[in-house]
Amino acid sequence: MAEATLSSVGIDPGAAAASRRHLISRIVIYGLLVLFALVYIVPLFVVVFNSMRTLPEISQNGLIAFPRSFHLEGWPQAWSSFCIGGQCEGMQRYFWNSVMMVVPATIISTMLGALNGYILSKWRFRGSEVIFGMMLLGVFMPGQIALLPWAFLLGQIERLTGLDTANSVYGLVLVHCIQGLSFTTLFCRNYFVGIPDDLVKAARIDGAGFWRIFFKIILPISPPILIVTVIWQFTGIWNEYLFGVVLNSGANQPITSALVALSLNGTTVRTYDVMSAAVLIGALPPLLVYFFGGKYFVRGLTQGAIK
Repeated sequence: MAEATLSSVGIDPGAAAASRRHLISRIVIYGLLVLFALVYIVPLFVVVFNSMRTLPEISQNGLIAFPRSFHLEGWPQAWSSFCIGGQCEGMQRYFWNSVMMVVPATIISTMLGALNGYILSKWRFRGSEVIFGMMLLGVFMPGQIALLPWAFLLGQIERLTGLDTANSVYGLVLVHCIQGLSFTTLFCRNYFVGIPDDLVKAARIDGAGFWRIFFKIILPISPPILIVTVIWQFTGIWNEYLFGVVLNSGANQPITSALVALSLNGTTVRTYDVMSAAVLIGALPPLLVYFFGGKYFVRGLTQGAIK
């Protein structure tokens, strides 16, 4: 009891005040973080709840309300039978268009970016820094500048080769592979610079060539930055709207174009339940990618920064 009294008497007032200020600052910081999190997460909850409510309930209680009963009739309708742009096939065609576009474009652009980063960091040549600087310009170049050149190029490729590139998913794959090279090259090159050059020199002394070093040494120690690049490319390509709506039309457009057409539907009756389900169908792939790979994304960026 005496020791407790002495210890209480011996408390430094400055330390106690600093502790209180620290506690208050932490409360303010976490309070602001919770507030910002709610601002970002509330729209998602509104869409999820509306996708599980009936249209009469939404009309009666408003868009922002907890569901009184759960109904999923809007989901199959949004997937297979809802009319979008004059075609009553739901979101499924546009969803698969985006899948066929984003998967090969992500894989190809990531591999090309890794190869470019490997060359520009470990096989430097005269003018390599100039080439890297020119490629870096693509990071800051808005997509609108490339619309007309891409439209002309895709048309010329189809005319000269007979390949179905104009107004097709394959044309969008080519567009996103090239458009994404600036980012993938930047990510991979900056990461590969941190790999010791002595490791590559030792492999070359042992007789390993260009491709063997790349596949046996560089790639096995590069999963963090490859995961970052894949997540970046996947979400960026999936959510991209400009090229999809300008270069393609009708049933060949990706899901983002279908969602915009859905929101601009000229009908007087707004089927908010079906529209909410359609929005969630379009948002599920990038949400799942971030849900399962978000920690690897942050870890990869951090490791790249440390290196």
